[in-house]
Amino acid sequence: MDKLIIATRASDLALWQAYHVKARIEASFPETKVELNIIVSNGDKVLDKPLALIGGKGHFTKELEDAMLNGEAHMAVHSLKDVPTYIPEGLELCAITQRQDQSDVFLSHKYKSLKDLPKGSVVGTTSLRRRMQLLKKRPDLIVKDLRGNVNTRLRKLAEGQYDAIILAYIGLHRLDLLKDIPFTKKLKLKNMIPPMGQAALGIEIVASNDKVREIAMSLNDQNTYLCTMLERDFISKIGAGCSAPVACNATISDDGSIVDMEVMIGFPDGTNIMHVSATALTSKCDHLGEQLANDCIQRGAMEILENASKIAFKDEMPQRL
Repeated sequence: MDKLIIATRASDLALWQAYHVKARIEASFPETKVELNIIVSNGDKVLDKPLALIGGKGHFTKELEDAMLNGEAHMAVHSLKDVPTYIPEGLELCAITQRQDQSDVFLSHKYKSLKDLPKGSVVGTTSLRRRMQLLKKRPDLIVKDLRGNVNTRLRKLAEGQYDAIILAYIGLHRLDLLKDIPFTKKLKLKNMIPPMGQAALGIEIVASNDKVREIAMSLNDQNTYLCTMLERDFISKIGAGCSAPVACNATISDDGSIVDMEVMIGFPDGTNIMHVSATALTSKCDHLGEQLANDCIQRGAMEILENASKIAFKDEMPQRL
């Protein structure tokens, strides 16, 4: 293959990810020239509304998928957490890169850690998932919505609009943005369960192109693929959109024999929490995500999600996963 075109969003982090994949492909397939098709997604254009209210699923992926379907790209590189569980006909999510640090991170110019925040402190986050878990532990805090690209969010923190904000660690690390923030502290996964797919890249391709599939598969990490597909199975089964207050994480034991999966569903205000986990042998875990979803559904997960969505976008609520 002489030339491969990668569709990517235009944000700094998306470009880092796309150039990272470009370099890996060029190292493994030196005969192939890799170009980027840089696209401004709808999720990057509309910054004054909650993400779930500008299209919900696919607000960061649709334009990239359209480019592939229109013959303007062979492949797209996504943050996997942004990829809906539904993939359009003609496309395929065929490879997942090795997952990096999934932690969320506490950032502040005033306070050293979450436990040091005084009562009534204002915390910014784009995530109902984070809000749910944060207010479960600290109902005395005020959580406000936080939109904009990473640099905009950090600027708002520096200006004092928030006492602290919580973001995904990996993006800040990749862009080397942590060094200028006085107080940073990674949150343990047991205290802030991540969303489906956090810290992994999803490689989506035109399904009919076998050479592109071969190239994409050179990027795949089998353990990450297994865990994230179980997470996606769970999200698909319960019908949780990208803005639902849902945490979901699967991990494989050090010896590779066991898969542990943990999920949390609840209201954005930290109440009505359902926290469920399950374990399976790696050799017999194919349906673990669906089984865990069915367990949650039997316990009332659908009612929780339905009621959570009704209150999620009231004025006093923040507005996104």
